[in-house]
Amino acid sequence: MSEKEKMLSGQWHDANFDEELLAHRRKAELLCHAFNQAEPGSDAQAQALQGLLDTPIPQGVTVLAPVYFDYGKYTRLGKGTFVNHGCYFMDGGRVIIGENVFIGPFCGFYTASHPMNFAQRNTGIEKALPITVGDNCWFGANVSVLQGVTIGSGCVIAAGSVVIKDVPDNSMVAGVPAVVKKQIQQK
Repeated sequence: MSEKEKMLSGQWHDANFDEELLAHRRKAELLCHAFNQAEPGSDAQAQALQGLLDTPIPQGVTVLAPVYFDYGKYTRLGKGTFVNHGCYFMDGGRVIIGENVFIGPFCGFYTASHPMNFAQRNTGIEKALPITVGDNCWFGANVSVLQGVTIGSGCVIAAGSVVIKDVPDNSMVAGVPAVVKKQIQQK
């Protein structure tokens, strides 16, 4: 099994020294640079984003520069999603964002973790688990979402929160670590 296959299946894998993964991240880094340096709203910026995501851009998606992806092609943005300045998608595990999601500035979606033992950590291994976000969510500024988390539809994640566990639909969460503060009545 290749390191990429291990990564995508949530197993420990060599993320720091595997040539295939390094080449994929280098390509994404160059496309991020092209996107971030292009004139906002230009064809060049749209082409760089499409190259990063490796798929046509869904209708109504807006991504503001700068933005950063480890791979890009393992992130999916739903229709009508807005990504504000300075966001980071550590997408070794897939990052799936639903439709009409508002992501505030400087939010991060972190799919990877490393061993606690430094000798193992120094070998370059990590484990990446997916992050899934439902439709119609709003992330305030500086939110961090950690590996393996699923956030339901209709949620509001307060600014500065660190989301370490799943969030049920229509929840408002806040804090470090984030906890449900109330249920949102959507009707």
